[in-house]
Amino acid sequence: MRISFRLLCSTLAVVAGGFLASPAASAQFAPNANLSATTIPSASLMQTAELRALLQSPGKHPPLVLQVGSRIFYAEAHIPGAQYAGPGSQPSGLALLEKTVAPLPKDKAIVLYCGCCPWNHCPNVGPAFQRLRDLGFTNVKVLYLANNFGDDWVAKGYPTEKK
Repeated sequence: MRISFRLLCSTLAVVAGGFLASPAASAQFAPNANLSATTIPSASLMQTAELRALLQSPGKHPPLVLQVGSRIFYAEAHIPGAQYAGPGSQPSGLALLEKTVAPLPKDKAIVLYCGCCPWNHCPNVGPAFQRLRDLGFTNVKVLYLANNFGDDWVAKGYPTEKK
């Protein structure tokens, strides 16, 4: 049986939302509960059409695209060439993110995205963005996905890969 990406997103968002609502879960999964997608400065956001065009531009150096959400979402569909860097809301995810970027120059163009749920509920991109800033990375953008990856990237017919 094949589950649709949209159904998977909705189901996991509901489960994660209920789980993360508990104080114990919040402490376990949110290294800094004050960091959410809504705390990212607007100048650090990138629109989907902008990233798509950038990735399709011949002769330009594409940014490193890192998915900082659920491995399940990454396996189902992700932006071509994107690397999985662990969920930004979990200490283990932030550790994987640090390991992924460790060999890179601090001015490397990096685009983070999650897309697990509506922007104002995403627990992953805020902490991941802040961690990269704390590590000294100066060219970090976050892909603005208002609803989720399925609605704001896949449904637009933008390219995806599966792993």
